[in-house]
Amino acid sequence: MTEQATATPAGPEPGDALYEELRAYEGLPAATAGTGPDPVNPAMIRHWCEALGHPVPPDGSAPETMLQVWTMAGLAGRTGRSGPYDALLGALDGAGMRAVVATDCEQEYLRPLRPGQAVSFDAVIESVSPRKTTKLGTGHFVTTRMDVRADGELAGTHRFRILKYAPAERGPAPKKKEARTRPRPVVNRDNAGFWEGVERHVFLFQRCADCGAARFPWLPGCNACGSPRWKPEESTGEGTVYSYVVMHHPPFPAFTVTEDAPEGTGGPYAVALVELAEGVRVVSNVTGVPCDRVRIGMPLSLEFQRVDGGSGDGFTLPSFRAAGDEEGAA
Repeated sequence: MTEQATATPAGPEPGDALYEELRAYEGLPAATAGTGPDPVNPAMIRHWCEALGHPVPPDGSAPETMLQVWTMAGLAGRTGRSGPYDALLGALDGAGMRAVVATDCEQEYLRPLRPGQAVSFDAVIESVSPRKTTKLGTGHFVTTRMDVRADGELAGTHRFRILKYAPAERGPAPKKKEARTRPRPVVNRDNAGFWEGVERHVFLFQRCADCGAARFPWLPGCNACGSPRWKPEESTGEGTVYSYVVMHHPPFPAFTVTEDAPEGTGGPYAVALVELAEGVRVVSNVTGVPCDRVRIGMPLSLEFQRVDGGSGDGFTLPSFRAAGDEEGAA
């Protein structure tokens, strides 16, 4: 997402009345007197830590990266959003810049949040960029800064940046072979051993040599005890669907992996969080079954696919095929 929104200046042009209008919103409130829908509580902390595979901090405090969680209104609706922010977005909409994409965020943590504390926040429209041209289209970057407080004391800041833009006109479709080229995984010194195993059709995870905790993806240290000592272990390749999504858009022919999607059409296809028998989880494709029949709890078996790397040499990727009676999966 961030890469797609990489911008090159397109302005401001002399007499750019829109940009001058947008700049007038800088410094105005984006949210005022916002309150978190719930106080900091152990249940949300536990769910967050379980989802990320990390232990709850020993003192029971919320992990720092939960900072924004306590301010989210969820499906119930927003709280505290200001008129100036809505007016700014409306001005961009009126200029034809109706599409929006989140580009990045920055957070600064000042103190931990502890169960029982009430969360409040204020936000300001920090900056509006000159007109920029990106791969997505032409528009303006809007940055807001949120100050998050716990029981009235500043606990952290959250800067959030979006691009409001008019979508660029799409050129001709890529050639068929180019469209099927699979993006290559990033191989570095921490995970090179895993990818070497994949080329040999072996799925390797890590086992901490001190506390015995299994982990995946490969990391330089144990996220349970911090030890840098570990050894590789081979998975049996048997697992189940822990969670999943079905991708419909954007179409990407290289990721056509399900039998119900015609080859080269780009979808839909299922992406699953697979829990292996050894207890580690991996994100991968599900094959061997139509994507609308993938279910949580469905048994899966590891397989390896040789894919087009775009330079004639190709490479191997792990994926998981539905095993047994998929109709009976919970």
